Amino acid sequence: MHLLLLSLGIGAVPDFVSANVKRPTGEVLVGYLNDAARPYAGEAFVAAEREQLANLGYTLTDITAGDYDQVDEFVAALDDLDVLYVAGGNTFVLLAALRRHGAAAVVVEKVRAGLPYIGSSAGSVITGPSIEPVSFMDNLADAPDLADAPDLADRSGLCLIDTVVIPHADGALPPYPPELIAQIKESYEADYPLSFVNDDQAILVENMSPRLVSSPRLVAPAETPLSR
Repeated sequence: MHLLLLSLGIGAVPDFVSANVKRPTGEVLVGYLNDAARPYAGEAFVAAEREQLANLGYTLTDITAGDYDQVDEFVAALDDLDVLYVAGGNTFVLLAALRRHGAAAVVVEKVRAGLPYIGSSAGSVITGPSIEPVSFMDNLADAPDLADAPDLADRSGLCLIDTVVIPHADGALPPYPPELIAQIKESYEADYPLSFVNDDQAILVENMSPRLVSSPRLVAPAETPLSR
């Protein structure tokens, strides 16, 4: 498996893509899975995340997993991709969308078969064994399907890695101050393996071996998104 799990900065993306996709940058097709951002439609940070990725020169195609009623259609949407990028936003909304019609199992199968995966914030959290530890960061009320449907009550993630990524761990973004990060650590570290990732870092997973790498921001401070 090949995964790059970002907090905010995308500086590690070009090297990751070039190492795993053997074609010119402009020919690289990236599937931009945007379900996590849907509660924040129209917010500046949503457009900024997509724009900074497009500015790297890749061809982006938008994918909304929750809109696929038939799992075969979702499989087809992923078949021609060179990379799957799972955008940030609300982790509960993302989990609900992936589970609604079986997309979660498709993502796991594709990634285990070799499709390079890039997650950002919520897209990184979802790869772990559970999303429970980000309950202090995200609002469950934004994912009514997850809150109300018995088959979605389980908060297990995709289990592609064996640790829960906690993004924004440096506490630099106003919605996630150091006190909140400390509360997550105090409340959950006894029950879950946690990996705290600063906004200029990422977890790189190659052949099941994860390591922390640098991933600086590639946007000006004024453009930096203030939410996930």
